[in-house]
Amino acid sequence: MAALIDAINVKRKTLFEFENTPFCCLEADVNTPTARGGQTLVRLKMRNLLTNAVFEKTFKASDKFKEPDLDSVQASYLYSDGDGSHFLDQESYETITLNGQMVGDALDFLIEGALIELRKFNGNPIGLELPIFVELDVAYTEPAVRGDSSGGATKTARLETGLEIRVPLFIKEGEKVKVSTETRDFAGRA
Repeated sequence: MAALIDAINVKRKTLFEFENTPFCCLEADVNTPTARGGQTLVRLKMRNLLTNAVFEKTFKASDKFKEPDLDSVQASYLYSDGDGSHFLDQESYETITLNGQMVGDALDFLIEGALIELRKFNGNPIGLELPIFVELDVAYTEPAVRGDSSGGATKTARLETGLEIRVPLFIKEGEKVKVSTETRDFAGRA
């Protein structure tokens, strides 16, 4: 039997099952009343891992959640077409297809052969988890203008996936840059 998690013990990035659906906690706020006999409440901001919907819900501190039957398998990105995005499971070598809703905006960071963690709930693929940083080539950026080097100046760069980010002036076309998948910001040269 899966272990039970008390609502008061749910923290950021905790995975839990509520109403037969897997969720990931984005924020947890514990509200302890000052009056005697008052009930401690836990407000959770949570993401539904099947639909990616985000919402807030308040629970009693004593409410219990099941641990979700989630597996992560390593997979590599193959390609996307009208049927969805195709990935190769690195253990079983089967091709897994995810629809656009499951992939979300992850295609901004995926190039052919990129390794990701594929999430499965009860054995069925439900989405993917990107690494914290990815390395991508700069496909196009304006050349730096001489003398335009005041502190922290940036310019727009289009990466090989089509994603546009702000980069420092010294970055040139063809260079590899490191990009944060959470904030979509430049994180350094690769």
